[in-house]
Amino acid sequence: MVLVLALGDLHIPHRASDLPPKFKSMLVPGKIQHIICTGNLCIKLWIDFIPMIIQIISRVIQLKDFQYLSNWKLPKDSFPNVFKSDFLPLWEEVHDYLKSLCPDMHVTRGEYDEDSRYLEIETLTIGQFKLGVCHGHQVIPWGDLDSLAMLQRQLDVDILVSGHTHQFKAYKHEGGVVINPGSATGAYSSITYDVNPSFILMDIDGLRVVVYVYELIDGEVKVDKIDFKKTATTTTSAH
Repeated sequence: MVLVLALGDLHIPHRASDLPPKFKSMLVPGKIQHIICTGNLCIKLWIDFIPMIIQIISRVIQLKDFQYLSNWKLPKDSFPNVFKSDFLPLWEEVHDYLKSLCPDMHVTRGEYDEDSRYLEIETLTIGQFKLGVCHGHQVIPWGDLDSLAMLQRQLDVDILVSGHTHQFKAYKHEGGVVINPGSATGAYSSITYDVNPSFILMDIDGLRVVVYVYELIDGEVKVDKIDFKKTATTTTSAH
């Protein structure tokens, strides 16, 4: 038995401050063997530059001292912590938190991610299953099952995991499974503001995978599942 955590579209801190506490209490190190993240952890944000920017703009406006603006340089001695690890881009903090749950992590790049380490599309094999991962903003129309199934066929995978819509979906389709874990923080999307936080755990055992979806609804975690078993035909074509 192998447990795989699938989540994505966190958008921390721009659209959400953190994962829901009830989710974090469930996600503990040592229980999960693989993590799949569809992307959009967050973009770079240097919040500690904000006071400096306000100070500069205020002086220019109040004194009409435009020469001050042209001559201004970053005061490193006055703001030493800006250049230390505690003020690294916040996507690093999110990335490190997920890594603390499980070191084997696969992240694809959302349209807001700036980390060049993340691939647009990734494939991996876990047990008897071949998985494909992408954020999903590249698939048009967004969240369209036929378009996702086409990508699944192109990648020749048993399970396709994608995000972007921030809405949980799981389909058995054309001898495989298409999954969207939704938004782990409940962040709004360009499609809807009505988003329940959700993530997925996949229990892979031989030719069988049980997909559990955890969704936070009205302060309570609801769990549903979809059961899928590979056929001999699927096994032959996928490997």
